[in-house]
Amino acid sequence: MDMSHLPGYEKVLLVSLQLPHEKENEVEESLDELARLADTAGARVVGRVVQRSRRPDPATFLGRGKVRDEIAPACRELGVDLVICDQELSPAQVRNLEEALGVRVIDRTQLILDIFARRARTREGKLQVELAQLEYLYPRLTGRGAELSRLGGGIGTRGPGETKLETDRRRIKRRIAELRRKLEEVRRHRTLLRSRRQKAPVTLASLVGYTNAGKSTLLNALTGADVPVEDKLFATLDPTTRRLVLPNKEVVLLTDTVGFIRRLPHHLVAAFRATLEEVTEADLLLHVVDVSSPDYPARIEAVDQVLASLGAREKPTILVLNKIDRLTAEEPWLVPADRPAVAVSALTGRGLDKLCQALNLLTYRASRAPAGKNNTGRNFR
Repeated sequence: MDMSHLPGYEKVLLVSLQLPHEKENEVEESLDELARLADTAGARVVGRVVQRSRRPDPATFLGRGKVRDEIAPACRELGVDLVICDQELSPAQVRNLEEALGVRVIDRTQLILDIFARRARTREGKLQVELAQLEYLYPRLTGRGAELSRLGGGIGTRGPGETKLETDRRRIKRRIAELRRKLEEVRRHRTLLRSRRQKAPVTLASLVGYTNAGKSTLLNALTGADVPVEDKLFATLDPTTRRLVLPNKEVVLLTDTVGFIRRLPHHLVAAFRATLEEVTEADLLLHVVDVSSPDYPARIEAVDQVLASLGAREKPTILVLNKIDRLTAEEPWLVPADRPAVAVSALTGRGLDKLCQALNLLTYRASRAPAGKNNTGRNFR
């Protein structure tokens, strides 16, 4: 949505570095995603700049000439409040860029952390976000006293961690340890609840997928849940579990989980360990894919990489090819051949009967397969 005419939004300039091994369309797609993240955070993008270079500049990441001759004039001309870099910056690079540009500078990781701070609703979610913020900012505190004194407003500065940043490093370190202890208590409680569920003859299934793929909409359509749905990135942070009765009368507990994204900050993966255990402990996965997105094959790969890092890549999985209502005509989609795939529209209900049939078959196989062995099958189209 174009918000360039609306007051009250921070004006943002997006910048990125294109290395020799990266294709131009990949860089542009990543910047498009960064623009959506900025929109989700409440900003309006007024421009973007791409620097092509063999390697990042150690001092400014983008190169002193590019910063002086193009980015700084663009900031003044467009009245930019904030510059967001699509790659992670070092503390020295942030400091040097801010001195050269005269505006605040954050990177992709800090933007995502800001969105998570906005979205966290439960106690667990807030603890996880605060831990991720502090672990990201802790090594960046040295030599930033002047900048920290300015915190308190704008993208990249909000959330439960902002008042803690004005304290010394030892207090922040103690707070990180305290948050880890609290989240370990949450993890133990969740493990207890999960063990009770596992004692019952019920299949545990997790909805996974790229952010904004339609997981919450699918959960609502299948189970009659009333999970809030927004056309925004990371609309769901806290897991929600609902009961689904399949046509063969078998019961499945279906859990909606946090969405993934390319270059998902490792701080978030670590902080959300308790939540992501819903994925690692599931009997099977429903990998929801937005097939209306032009780069959905790359998004499938991005989710697979996160699943692999969690040790869940080999779980029995159904690819749920969602949002087919947005396509002008049916076409042969390119999907991995190692999983059954079902084309659906969670919004209109199209294909949900076939998805339930596929779940019937997969739960039957999963209950009879050796532990850890993946089950594959035909495409349910």
